[in-house]
Amino acid sequence: MAIKLFERVESGKELFAVETISLIYNALTSFLVLLLYQRMDHPGTMLLERLGIVILTFVLIFLYQAFPCRLTAFVRMVVQMSLLAYWYPDTFEFNRLFPNLDYLFARNEQALFGCQPSVEFSEHCPSIWFSEPFNMGYFFYYPMMLIVVLYYFVKRFEWFEKICFVLVTSFFIYYLVYIMLPVAGPQFYFPAIGMDRVNACDFPPIGDYFNTNDYLIPGPGFDHGFFFNLVEASQEVGERPTAAFPSSHVGISTIVMIMAWRVNRRLAYFLAPFYVLLCCATVYIQAHYLVDSIAGFFTAFFVYQLATLMYKRWFISPAFKYFK
Repeated sequence: MAIKLFERVESGKELFAVETISLIYNALTSFLVLLLYQRMDHPGTMLLERLGIVILTFVLIFLYQAFPCRLTAFVRMVVQMSLLAYWYPDTFEFNRLFPNLDYLFARNEQALFGCQPSVEFSEHCPSIWFSEPFNMGYFFYYPMMLIVVLYYFVKRFEWFEKICFVLVTSFFIYYLVYIMLPVAGPQFYFPAIGMDRVNACDFPPIGDYFNTNDYLIPGPGFDHGFFFNLVEASQEVGERPTAAFPSSHVGISTIVMIMAWRVNRRLAYFLAPFYVLLCCATVYIQAHYLVDSIAGFFTAFFVYQLATLMYKRWFISPAFKYFK
């Protein structure tokens, strides 16, 4: 493993596929910042941050060219994937400007199921025996991705660039939807209108309420649990009233399961319990309406195929040809 990591290879000048799509997304959202400049909260800072990401990308390319090996290639990929933690809350900076649509989703939820499943689920399963497994599954979202990415890096390196591209591109497809579709989810919308109204099945529009308010209701369940506290801490740091429909937690984790299934069935079987718990947890902790999670599952197959097609059409000669 160590020999392969530091094995010198011919360095290429072109961008990796994942860097190309990241720069495209950077450019698209930068254009949106300029377009909405007068209405945004801190557009100058956002543009500077985007410039910093571009600079970081090319610094890593120069590093790779100076020390061309699998390790520096891996660093280039992982940095782009880690920047998703920046791009996710960034969607809120755009959709906060538009009228919130949660009332439509809550009304549809009520019409379809005769209740609010996120409320009923947590109220009927409040004990630690439900809360901790579901919160563990929700927290396992990023570890699932990391496990599959590392497996490809170690065992199927010839597919490594592709799966990194497909994963990051899938996130960006969902993020573009979130920018244009301002839905915050029950954990934000319900405290905004009050539980009395929720219980009365009254779901009023709240306009641009989240432009100046981002109160997050504490998650339901056993509030002294280890995984409960991990999820709460992570949401306090990175959660915003955005990205509810469709659920990227369900969508991306489904794509990760497809990747795992294609490369190693035993790996997929190992991840399957965490995947099921994660999908259930999206509704249980009230991060999503049930329709969000259902849509996340079904859109995952379309998004996976679209991202794969983009890779095949745009990157016929992948940058990783230098490792062959």
